Amino acid sequence: MTIDILKSLYDRDLKRLQVEIESYQNEESLWEIDKNISNSGGNLCLHLLGNLNTYIGAELGKTRYERQRDLEFSLKNIPKTELLEKLENLVQIINSTLERLSEEDLKKQYPTEALGYSMTTGYFLIHLLLHLNYHLGQINYHRRFLDI
Repeated sequence: MTIDILKSLYDRDLKRLQVEIESYQNEESLWEIDKNISNSGGNLCLHLLGNLNTYIGAELGKTRYERQRDLEFSLKNIPKTELLEKLENLVQIINSTLERLSEEDLKKQYPTEALGYSMTTGYFLIHLLLHLNYHLGQINYHRRFLDI
């Protein structure tokens, strides 16, 4: 049951992220920052892609994804269509990875101490979902504030 809930929530919230990125009327606004907003919507999207591809795709799904975290915040002007394609691929990776997990797997230790301490896989998957939602809210705010 927990796996089905996680799949449903990740699917729902990644679709919300896709809608946020699609909703930028001015593609250049996706990469704008302001004196009080230090991360653009585009860079936050890249950060979420890197984060989830690393901790779910590579660690649990064995996708061989290699994260370049510094580029998540320094790359600019990637076409919106490319971001949306990467998000669609991520949805498939997360779904296929979660489908292979069992309820017992969720109780096992996550393979690395990604937060600096040992935790179960289920705990970390919930943490990652909350992290996604935190940045999803920032992207929504960024879009409404700077997409003019």
